[in-house]
Amino acid sequence: MSRAFSRFALIVALAFLPHGMAAQARSNQADNAVTEASDELPRPFEAFNESARSLRDSIVALARSQIGKRYVYGGESPARGFDCSGLVQYVTAALHIRLPRTARLQAHVGDSIPPDTSRLLPGDLLTFGSGKTITHIGIYVGDGRMVHASTSAGKVIETKLIRSPSRGIKPWRGARRLDVGEEKGLVADSREQ
Repeated sequence: MSRAFSRFALIVALAFLPHGMAAQARSNQADNAVTEASDELPRPFEAFNESARSLRDSIVALARSQIGKRYVYGGESPARGFDCSGLVQYVTAALHIRLPRTARLQAHVGDSIPPDTSRLLPGDLLTFGSGKTITHIGIYVGDGRMVHASTSAGKVIETKLIRSPSRGIKPWRGARRLDVGEEKGLVADSREQ
């Protein structure tokens, strides 16, 4: 008999004991369950961290697998090509995370991270633009690098996040961290902010 089923059977049996006996039995059973759980199961925070790390690693791997695909304005598939937001949407959709289509709207998804490389995690979405207008988005892959669909390179590339200012390079505005919970079916909030 499985441990989960035996716990369920014990809980059902406790429901039929007189009140005083049931309380004492529940207390003993709870102490035993805590001891068993701490020996056999990962702690919730550790399991959550492992899930989040796994999702971030998957985002990075999928983004890197698109390096070399051509840049196409409005493109959203490896066969047709990608623009910046099409690449981000394609990678996240493969992991059952639905994002809006444009960089401007994707820049409002998840938690805001200021433009500080020490606070970034692989899989964070990087936002670029002038003023408050976001016009470009990429995926942070770690070690100060990002993957993005570059108009000037004409393809998906991996580059340094911090680059010398020059014509065609938009200023880095910040990052967005996607919420990772028990379920990966995140539906992004695409409201204007």
